[in-house]
Amino acid sequence: MGTKKQNTNQPDKHDTSVSFKGTFIAVMLLGVFILIAWFGSYVLFLSR
Repeated sequence: MGTKKQNTNQPDKHDTSVSFKGTFIAVMLLGVFILIAWFGSYVLFLSR
């Protein structure tokens, strides 16, 4: 009477990989937009 190992049909967590490439690009574009807005505001401030 040995102990039985339960087989679960769940995939290993190490095998699944999630790609965040789209998220990274969106965050970078948002950061560039914020930097341009700040730089534009600073130039406008200096010109007055």
